[in-house]
Amino acid sequence: MYTHIPVMLNEAVDALSVKPDGIYVDCTLGGGGHSALICERLNNGKLFAIDRDENAIASCKIKSKNFFVIRGNFHQLIEIMDKHNVKNIDGVLFDLGVSSHQIDTPERGFSFRTDGFLDMRMDRNSPLTAREIINAYTEKELTKIFFEYGEERHSKRIARAICAERDKNAIETTLQLSQIIEKVYPVKRGGKQPHPAMRTFMALRIAVNDELSPLAAVLHDAVSLLKSGGRIAVITFHSLEDRIVKTTFAKLISPCECPRDIPFCVCKKTPVIHGVTRKPVTPAPEELIANSRAHSAKLRTAEKL
Repeated sequence: MYTHIPVMLNEAVDALSVKPDGIYVDCTLGGGGHSALICERLNNGKLFAIDRDENAIASCKIKSKNFFVIRGNFHQLIEIMDKHNVKNIDGVLFDLGVSSHQIDTPERGFSFRTDGFLDMRMDRNSPLTAREIINAYTEKELTKIFFEYGEERHSKRIARAICAERDKNAIETTLQLSQIIEKVYPVKRGGKQPHPAMRTFMALRIAVNDELSPLAAVLHDAVSLLKSGGRIAVITFHSLEDRIVKTTFAKLISPCECPRDIPFCVCKKTPVIHGVTRKPVTPAPEELIANSRAHSAKLRTAEKL
């Protein structure tokens, strides 16, 4: 059973300002929570939902003549929409990050708290697994991944420990890796500390699924599909994702590329979108109590001019 608690459910769908006859894309179907609410607000409109996880597709229970499920990677959004003869849309939603189902299924290898094969693939047809990265990448490559994707200050120490351990035996499981990290991670006194393996596991997941490098491009693609007045809403869960979304939106809101020392614009580029809210929306206190995984979530919304 594919279960996932949708983060900022009403806030995200409200941000799209759903028109009953509009065309919408949910780029991250997951457990279907956001999609189900969008469908409730449609009359003669259409919703296309995309996910690369076959479990999400197989478990989807939404029954509606307005609803179309597509297995694919939203990084190919333009290509996917072309195949379905969709050229313009009224809204697009991205709920980035890993789903509760993926974290809570040990054999998927996402969690540092339960034992499972070091997998971490959202699309299980993809060839690259976390096991291959951990056992085949050089110490320098591992350090780079942990530092850049996990913002892990102790990345070099962790990479060194992993390489020393795999010289003895291959590292096959999540708990093996988690225990290696715990052994070398500096212990801080006082206050509640995050698990030592948290940032390393996040970095591995990002690397396995290539989550960041195509993000800016697909945001541009999504905006290009929007009709005038159409909206894009993006939920992020860590600073790297949010930084890309914030920067991409800023460039589309104020696209001028003139040097700062020029007193007026000569590049003649015009704004493409405008921000719907000045600051990102964050979960309400009651949602944070009910769903601890919502704590780092931020929702940014923009509208096509």
